[in-house]
Amino acid sequence: MDFLPLFALYALCVLTCMVLVCRSSHGPQSPLERGLAFIFRAFSSCAPLWLQRLFYKTLHSLFHQRTRLFLYLQLLLECAVYAEFAYEVFGYCRDMDTELSSLIVPYVLLAIQSYFFYLCCCRDPGTVTKEKHASQVQVYQYDGRLFYPRVSCPTCLLVKPARSKHCRVCNRCVQRFDHHCVWVDNCIGAQNYRYFLMYLLLTCAMAGDIALLTADMLFNVVLQADLLHARYIDHDGQQQPAGPCFIVQHLFLTFPRIVFMLGFLIFVFMLLAGYAMFHLYLVVVNQTSNEWYKSRAQGCGHCQSIPGHLHSSPPFTANSFYSRGILRNLWEILHPITASMKKNK
Repeated sequence: MDFLPLFALYALCVLTCMVLVCRSSHGPQSPLERGLAFIFRAFSSCAPLWLQRLFYKTLHSLFHQRTRLFLYLQLLLECAVYAEFAYEVFGYCRDMDTELSSLIVPYVLLAIQSYFFYLCCCRDPGTVTKEKHASQVQVYQYDGRLFYPRVSCPTCLLVKPARSKHCRVCNRCVQRFDHHCVWVDNCIGAQNYRYFLMYLLLTCAMAGDIALLTADMLFNVVLQADLLHARYIDHDGQQQPAGPCFIVQHLFLTFPRIVFMLGFLIFVFMLLAGYAMFHLYLVVVNQTSNEWYKSRAQGCGHCQSIPGHLHSSPPFTANSFYSRGILRNLWEILHPITASMKKNK
């Protein structure tokens, strides 16, 4: 198979992953998301009505209803990456005398990540129920900016506890709601945020570790074949240095699956590393994704206190209303606050 068709397939797969990630995220639109929105509008203007309905019905079922499709997709991608790593990269690395302990690390990370993935999927995120409502309302104070007292959820018919939100996908109110994650088919809230954070960091570490081992293997192939000093004959019969493009094309044609896997892992690592840094920042300042997006959308950094409400705190900045210092914020993630804990203070 020629280089161009293989590269086109590679680019198509990476772009598809980017589309899925952007469509499953929330918050302010990025330039890529705006570009996708333009494509969707163009599609709407030229596609038949029945095809438009089918297309948007599919999107709605994927991103606005509970589905295990992304959960299974994630498992499939992990199996594909680890199968390729075990089938080709592991053997090449052993031939290069890579330490066995280094090659076992990805499997250890996979075992731990799978445990936290299971917890993210199966543990209750902190559903607000009639039985627990009285105690859940006492956990956090209302800040008078993003959360107000005596505001009821029209679906659950309960007064919303501070920092809670009704998830339209799961059809429930969740205490200290962060976001709904399609990749685990569950909400992320007070009771499972610590599991989600560990799952995110471990997935990032898995992608980075396998990418480093794979890149090291390919670099050794380049050195052994002396490709850095390779030359080729151009159309004029002159010898020219091969250059990076020749090396990349040679590796792509020689190890197409490995190079594809490496490109995918680099993309996943960069994406997850940025997302993990964002969530670590939220942990440090004791904010949720929902609060961060709401504060940006409402311009709370510039609004004035509303008379008649409980608090007239300073503008909503990096020092969140609920921040209690870095160490106590971290402790709150590991041990979510309950009404009984507050009474004992």
